[in-house]
Amino acid sequence: MREKAGRTWALLRGRCRRDAGMVTSEYAMGIIAAVGFALLLYEVVTSGQVKAELQGIVKRALSARM
Repeated sequence: MREKAGRTWALLRGRCRRDAGMVTSEYAMGIIAAVGFALLLYEVVTSGQVKAELQGIVKRALSARM
């Protein structure tokens, strides 16, 4: 019984010690996805409607009395 438990424990330790990080291709795909999302967000923020709303918010904040 102890022998079986010892082998099971050794197997679990070996699996937990494996490299669980991303490989280079996964990093590349992650970077491409992040850049794509950033470009999409930039396009939305610089669109006419959103830009006007953001400018309105900033103007109200700067003209507020304290």
